[in-house]
Parts: sequence; C-alpha cells; structure tokens
Amino acid sequence: MFKALASSLFLQGKIKTTEAKAKILKQVAEKYITRARNNSLANRRILASELAPQITKKLVEEIAPKYASRQGGYTRVAKLGPRKSDGARMAIIELVK
Repeated sequence: MFKALASSLFLQGKIKTTEAKAKILKQVAEKYITRARNNSLANRRILASELAPQITKKLVEEIAPKYASRQGGYTRVAKLGPRKSDGARMAIIELVK
C-alpha cells in the first residue's frame, strides 16, 4: 500500500491521506529519495524492483537531483481537519521544494 502511495506522491508531488498513513509514508518516501540521490546501478535496480519503471526514472532523474545538497527532510506533512464521514484525521504530504 505504501509503495502505491509513494508512487502517487512522486508523480503528483502532493497527496491527501489520513494522518497515520502520511507519517509512515514520510519515512518510506524519504528512504526512496535518499537511495535515488546516489545514482548507482545497484540503487536503480533496487528502486526498480519496488517501484514502476516510469516512477523510478522520474525519481532518479528529476526528483533526487533537487535534494542533492539536502541532508534529509524531503517531505512535509500538513495536518488538516477531520474527515466528515468517519472523523479520521486528514493530512497533506508533499515534497519540499
């Protein structure tokens, strides 16, 4: 489930989900970005085994170079109000510019 959420995050740059999922997704996405920053064949293969080829390409060639000088904190979680239907706490997770 978190691979699919991470894929959506990398494609769209920002997604809306529950707060609990956003907190876990933050850890997963930051590990993928950290691995993509070191653009080696081994890291590309590891990412390709877990993500779709188009997402791996975008992650390695477009997203990771933006964070080359950053030591971490590639994503941001902004809390929203509760969802109307069941009261679950919602959040927006986005890639930091």
